Amino acid sequence: MPPKTRPGSKTAGARPQNIQELARIAGVSTATVSRALTGAGHLSAATRERIQKLAAELQFKPSTTARNLRIGRTGAIGVVVPLGHERTQHLSDPFFMTLISYVADRLADQGYDALLSRVVPSDGDWLDRIAQSGRVDGIIVIGQSDQARVLDQTAKTYRPMVVWGSQIAGHAYHTVGSDNRLGGRMATEHLIAQGCRKLAFFGDPNAPEVEERLRGFRDAIEAAEGVAGALLPVHFVPQMALTTISDYLGIADGVDGIFAASDTIAMMTIQALADRGRAVPADVKVVGFDDLDVARHTLPPLTSVRQDLDKGAKALVDTLLALLRDEDAPSVLLTPTLAPRASTGAGDR
Repeated sequence: MPPKTRPGSKTAGARPQNIQELARIAGVSTATVSRALTGAGHLSAATRERIQKLAAELQFKPSTTARNLRIGRTGAIGVVVPLGHERTQHLSDPFFMTLISYVADRLADQGYDALLSRVVPSDGDWLDRIAQSGRVDGIIVIGQSDQARVLDQTAKTYRPMVVWGSQIAGHAYHTVGSDNRLGGRMATEHLIAQGCRKLAFFGDPNAPEVEERLRGFRDAIEAAEGVAGALLPVHFVPQMALTTISDYLGIADGVDGIFAASDTIAMMTIQALADRGRAVPADVKVVGFDDLDVARHTLPPLTSVRQDLDKGAKALVDTLLALLRDEDAPSVLLTPTLAPRASTGAGDR
């Protein structure tokens, strides 16, 4: 409730709605009230204390929106998920949900709101429109999809932007992401070490991160003797992935090790194998990528290449804030690790 005041006193009446009204009540200029409440500028201690006390008595809180307008800030960061190669994929995908949650928490710790956008690109200017909208102070892009050229185009004129994804030689934008090629090689070497000799990679290499995982898969196969590898392009959308994988397993002969480009695809692989009466890991061993919480709860628990998404989210936000301060901010490459579990016969360890 507003404080009780005497009729005719300076503090009588409704609570002020802005600093202009508070300034009239205090009998000072708007600039003086602003300095008193923000602690900025030169002001006598007595005046500052009087205005702050008056604001407290009237339960006045300055508008964050108005302050941001004055300093040219919105207080919001755009968190954008482009889906150029997977137009039917949803933000409910476990990978998106996990990384976006970490990013939103990190932004909140720094006093920013996250403005989330799922974008199905219709032209090459979609990212420029977000950058120039005036609604955000900077942009975090989750995944490159097939939009690397668009990202480059925007980065040449818009500095506060960082992308979760693979480092591509010559690109103009800052990235944070895992060493996907190393992760792909680790996963494949693990399958080979577990006795697999006829391997398959499940994933869509149109996305740069998946392409790098495929390269790691091929690196490991080329370095081994008596090992063959095949590629099956698979969507990230679960039902579409399940159908594609099931059809492939119906004609594939003797595949004994599968490296899936994501945990979601790996889960669909385990289901498709079960539907066809093939046991994991006795008949076929399966490795995923991301090591999301759900990987521990599949049947059997899923061996997966772990990306440290919490660390990645911190790097995304720290890099963006450095760019907002006009500081140098090198791209960040995280080192993945392997989490061996029962889906490859390795068990938890």
